[in-house]
Amino acid sequence: MNCDVTTVKPLSGHRIYVELADGRRGLFDLTPYLEHGVFRELKDPAYFNRVGIQWGAVTWPHEQDIAPETLVAQMTPADESISRS
Repeated sequence: MNCDVTTVKPLSGHRIYVELADGRRGLFDLTPYLEHGVFRELKDPAYFNRVGIQWGAVTWPHEQDIAPETLVAQMTPADESISRS
């Protein structure tokens, strides 16, 4: 299965909406990461909203990243209405 991220959108509450190449989609909550090392910078909403994709992983400009495997293991299912917002 290809679990590369194809779409990522920042949401309120330090969550992101992700779509994977294999068709799965879900929500990933970064709150548990915000007190650890480089992830502290994600507390800033303006910086958090700069989320992107590089080599199939969710990334931010200062080299924070979430591997697709972590997303798959910890994301919760999302309905289609979130992808349209």
